[in-house]
Amino acid sequence: MTNASATTTIEISVVAPMHNEEGCVEEFLRRTDAALRDMGVTHEMIIVSDGSTDRTNELLRAGVERYPSLRALILARNVGQCSALYAGIQATRGRVVVITDGDLQHKPEDMVLLHRKLQEGFTLVSGNRGGRKEGPSKRIPSRIANWLLRTVTGCDVRDMGGFKAIDGDMARSLRLRPGHHRLLPALVHMRGGSTGQIWIEHQARFAGKSHYGIGRTFDVIFDILMLGFQSSFKARPLYLFGRIGVLLLLVDCVIMPWLLWEKFVDGVAMGTRPPFLVAIMFFLAALFFLAMGFVLELLTDANNSISGTKPYVVREEIGRRA
Repeated sequence: MTNASATTTIEISVVAPMHNEEGCVEEFLRRTDAALRDMGVTHEMIIVSDGSTDRTNELLRAGVERYPSLRALILARNVGQCSALYAGIQATRGRVVVITDGDLQHKPEDMVLLHRKLQEGFTLVSGNRGGRKEGPSKRIPSRIANWLLRTVTGCDVRDMGGFKAIDGDMARSLRLRPGHHRLLPALVHMRGGSTGQIWIEHQARFAGKSHYGIGRTFDVIFDILMLGFQSSFKARPLYLFGRIGVLLLLVDCVIMPWLLWEKFVDGVAMGTRPPFLVAIMFFLAALFFLAMGFVLELLTDANNSISGTKPYVVREEIGRRA
């Protein structure tokens, strides 16, 4: 649990997940520490090593000796970027949480721009990446995903992923699930927070290679569908499936009286007529959707009751908390 009095002593907490980023660690720490010192605010750097198997952990241990504000969380295994980010956010104490990548595609020097914009009263400020140093296979799916998210959630942030500054209390209150790191502005918007955006310069990767491929596009689509479901029906599955079931029953209430009238008044057989078969199918489908709504409602309640279980295990924490 975050100590409320401690959070007021630190202005900015920088969180960066890293997985096998030995080529970026030293340069990232040097530039980020220098940028924070130039801002003249109290700060901390929290690096989360997400099950790294290269020299990332070794370099972080050495970095703690040179950078007093550095804290490193070494996770027991690779749990993915979102869970690693969640671990880092929960360890923060800052009034503002800055989220960035560890590969230096986001310039640490731009943190001052995000921080300054946040002071205008926003809950979250997103850095819109200009001149992205990535191929069409990444840019095009990203633009489509961002457009879908804006359409589904009503959040007008142009670039949902990447460089962000968030109010610390809001950031620590978010319960992130895998994939949610791509949806932070939409999540904050759905919680009633205000969102802003600024243009930032996107850099080429400092070292190493990207851990993401084109297959990630499908995951993003599923995340958007789920977020749209939660946004439209207030996270209540019964609202959606119940409405579908009731609609099907209403159609049945039109078809069946008509068929019964023709059978008993006009003597027309109904057992083999296509409308009768359709009515039976609609009735069974309605029962299915209503049952599904109730089952998912129970599962949602069960998930909410046990969601205190964290999706990560911190094997080692390096650095001073004070």
